[in-house]
Amino acid sequence: MAKANPELIAAIERTIAKLQHGAAYQWGHMGACNCGNLAQELTKLSKDDIHRFAMQRHGDWNEQLIDYCPSSGYPMDLMVSKMLDFGLSIEDLGHLERLSDPEILSQMTKEKRDQLNKNCREDVIFYMQTWAKQLREKWISENSIPTKIEREKKLKIPVLV
Repeated sequence: MAKANPELIAAIERTIAKLQHGAAYQWGHMGACNCGNLAQELTKLSKDDIHRFAMQRHGDWNEQLIDYCPSSGYPMDLMVSKMLDFGLSIEDLGHLERLSDPEILSQMTKEKRDQLNKNCREDVIFYMQTWAKQLREKWISENSIPTKIEREKKLKIPVLV
């Protein structure tokens, strides 16, 4: 699972908003698919630039992620590296393209999970909303400041009331 952080959560939420408001979406277009739309937010590249970079090598996002090499010099690999800098993993990107992360899917009803279609805008939005919510909750739990009572309990200091 991606490393929860405010920058990544915000980028996912901006991607959701853009998709909800009619941003270009086409699963077969490397710059306008599931990963392509998130890549636009994280890299600030246009969908056309992302697609052009991807066409310098073979395969869809999943195939290019398998072939990813951070030192190749290929623009696609440099772009993926930038996405990884935001706390994503290669696996996260592969799951996003297929809407298949088990941790994210576990937050959905079985009926919704079984109906997800990797090339349906509404399903991508729902998947990303679930993912962003999960990352936000994870970040909050990892970064919450314990109350005085919680700190005292951890240190086994008697609580005086």
